[in-house]
Amino acid sequence: MIDLKSTFNIAIKSLKINKMRSALTSLGIIIGVSAVIIMLGVGSGATNRISNELSSMGTNVLTVRSGSSTSGGLRMGMGTQQTLTVKDSQAIEKNCHSVMYASPYLRESKQATYSNQNWSTAINGVSQTYLDIKDWTIALGRNFSQEDINNSAKVALLGNTVVTNLFGDLDPVDKTIRIGGIPFKVIGVLTSKGQLGMGMDQDDVIMIPYTTAQKRLFGTSFPGSVSTIEIKVRDVDQISRAENEITELLRIRHKIGKNQEDDFSIRNMTEMVNSMKEATKAMSILLGSIAGVSLLVGGIGIMNIMLVSVTERTKEIGIRMAIGATSVDIRVQFLIEALFLSIAGGLVGVAIGVLGANGIAMFTDTSVIVTPFSIILSLGFSALIGIIFGYYPAYKASLLNPIDALRYE
Repeated sequence: MIDLKSTFNIAIKSLKINKMRSALTSLGIIIGVSAVIIMLGVGSGATNRISNELSSMGTNVLTVRSGSSTSGGLRMGMGTQQTLTVKDSQAIEKNCHSVMYASPYLRESKQATYSNQNWSTAINGVSQTYLDIKDWTIALGRNFSQEDINNSAKVALLGNTVVTNLFGDLDPVDKTIRIGGIPFKVIGVLTSKGQLGMGMDQDDVIMIPYTTAQKRLFGTSFPGSVSTIEIKVRDVDQISRAENEITELLRIRHKIGKNQEDDFSIRNMTEMVNSMKEATKAMSILLGSIAGVSLLVGGIGIMNIMLVSVTERTKEIGIRMAIGATSVDIRVQFLIEALFLSIAGGLVGVAIGVLGANGIAMFTDTSVIVTPFSIILSLGFSALIGIIFGYYPAYKASLLNPIDALRYE
């Protein structure tokens, strides 16, 4: 029967005798584990950041864009032809059972001024349900009312960036600003959503009723037309159903024949979110795999050093066998040594990896998230490396003939 306690003590004493060699043997594992943790942390951080950014743009959202125009035989792209109307938006909200809200959407850049301050920003013409569609809330003041929409009221909601540049620390609610020279009363301030990864500032916006945008500010050659309709679907499982309902309804309303192409397009934000998540997940796996190569190199290093150790300690092995140690005892001893080196290196690597990940997050704009899974995975893999690459040296040591081992010089 194996005396594990005695075998373990012998293995640890052997490692203590050659402290520097033991430390250098574990170095490959230390580097590999720390690299895995940092790489997986960067990948997880990127995934989380992209998910948050896309979620901030609204969940269960569909965007319907008007069709493309043709000039001189060249197709100009979706959104260049005015094929959608406010009535289309109202019909979608009323007749498509899987749709919760639908809002007309118009957008132009205009100069906004207050007192002696001015700021060029995006002006969004929307309905009162647009905030619900985009999961946006009011920080101060109120949202548009149906009366504001019906009367084309000159009222505005401001994003935080606009508030900062026009009002500084002043409360903007009930103040009057000018947009393109036209006075608008500020009725509310939007909660901050921050920037997207591509540098787009979601808070650099002013929202006004779409009727006001059409009749008083933007002007249009096609009264009632809109470039986009933003839609909130009741449930993520009803996205496909909503697309089919909207497509069928708009084809009927636009009198599109059976073999004719749609004069609109529908973009699914949920598909974009899932695609980005899959892309970042693949990136995390790739980064982890690259870092995992370092662990394999560390395992090979352990095997090489252990083989050298077996050669150097041949006489010691012979003496142990001569006084009663079995081949299994010898094999277990060397396996314990390899496993201890791997686990010790893994623990040090975890500490360095966590510190390195926090350092990256602190001194750069990179989002890094170290999860318990990445730590457990790294430690488990390092232990597995120790067993796999330590087995051959242990097996070789256990096959030594005691007599030949005692004669070895």
